[in-house]
Amino acid sequence: MTSGVKEGVLLVNLGTPDSPSPADIRQFLRRFLSDKRVIKRPDILWLPVLHGIVLRTRPHKVAKHYAQIRMDEGSPLTVYTTAQRDNLRRQLPHAVVETAMSYSKPYIPDVLETMLDAGVRKLTVIPLYPQYSSSTTGSVFDAVAKHFTGSERIIDLRFVASFGEHPAYITYFADRIRQTVRELGLDGVLFSYHNIPQSYVTDGDRYPFECERTTGLIMQQAGDIPHFMAYQSVFGRGLWMLPTTDHLLRTLPQKGVKRLLVAAPGFVADNIETIWELGAEGRETFLRHGGEKYAYLPTFNKDSELAVILKDLLQ
Repeated sequence: MTSGVKEGVLLVNLGTPDSPSPADIRQFLRRFLSDKRVIKRPDILWLPVLHGIVLRTRPHKVAKHYAQIRMDEGSPLTVYTTAQRDNLRRQLPHAVVETAMSYSKPYIPDVLETMLDAGVRKLTVIPLYPQYSSSTTGSVFDAVAKHFTGSERIIDLRFVASFGEHPAYITYFADRIRQTVRELGLDGVLFSYHNIPQSYVTDGDRYPFECERTTGLIMQQAGDIPHFMAYQSVFGRGLWMLPTTDHLLRTLPQKGVKRLLVAAPGFVADNIETIWELGAEGRETFLRHGGEKYAYLPTFNKDSELAVILKDLLQ
């Protein structure tokens, strides 16, 4: 990063409920599922479903899951994102490095104002989504652009769209996958990415292609290991990308893959989707359908290697 201008880096993640209570989960889901980047359905069709069904039932269903994964310091996503911010601060001691969340505190507009008040005039925004999607990265771009629309405080602004092909990112996963498969004597690797509706891809979202590219590059380095790729977290009706993670976890044992490693290189911080869906539910599904050994590979979390990658992106 250059000198002479006060520079800042804003790391943005999805967000998480303030607590595992159904009330806080409901508030979080209301913000999240009201984003038109996330749910691209007309309000007249979606809002009655959201307020009449989803927000009445889902918070109570998932509250126990949020409670079970919660750490002493708070929610895993918050704890790990804060650690990643602190790691990057050590890499960039002369920059203002902050974190924000799209759908929970600290909100993007509030953090942007804090950074501007601190004198930041050159800002790089890094959504912590390794692969671009309009429903995640695009939403962050909207929030940042909206904040500066009509503002008198125009700054030098840079936006990182994705980083799932960064050489060090690929090597990080490839090395750990190769080592874990060898040490545990596993049959193969399942790459699980967050799902999006197929209609988003039809409209031009490049997300699945970036996921495929990340998987391919990792396996080029990891070596000759059987591998599979799927998408998790299907929500509601409609056509979603296939195959789903749940389907492969049910069927792989019948195809001879009974000792499985699951990796999620679409996440840089473990959260409800990885800890609960992959670590707990996924394990139970795989073993119930004939699997013999199941291992989930944690992502970066507090690992300082992510900060080294992010610093390289800035340079």
